[in-house]
Amino acid sequence: MTGSVHPNLALLKKLDIRNLDACKNVFSDDFTWHYFNSRLPELEGSHQGVEGLKKFFARLNERSNSSFQEKVIDVRSAGDELVITQVCNHMDLEGRSIEFDAIVVWRVVNDKITEAWDIPAINTVRAD
Repeated sequence: MTGSVHPNLALLKKLDIRNLDACKNVFSDDFTWHYFNSRLPELEGSHQGVEGLKKFFARLNERSNSSFQEKVIDVRSAGDELVITQVCNHMDLEGRSIEFDAIVVWRVVNDKITEAWDIPAINTVRAD
């Protein structure tokens, strides 16, 4: 496969978390977003479907005064089913500007994103 892009990486490039309505077709009907962050317990848990993901990001934007931003550091496929994305997240939270790393593991089945696990590195938060 030298020189070609893995199909799951190409699929993930179509994803725009700022406009989920425009990219609904990349998700399976039973998509689940899992979020783990003991510092934001009101957001923890499993969020169902694109609507659940939209509500998750709406609540995150509400909590961060719409300051949430992500910068993709690395994306790589892990076999035929998983894609691992390393990101650096930035947001204002409780009067502080913070930055932290996170890993999102995406499961792709039948050319659709079926599940994702968002795992932030909450013990190494950097604050301005």
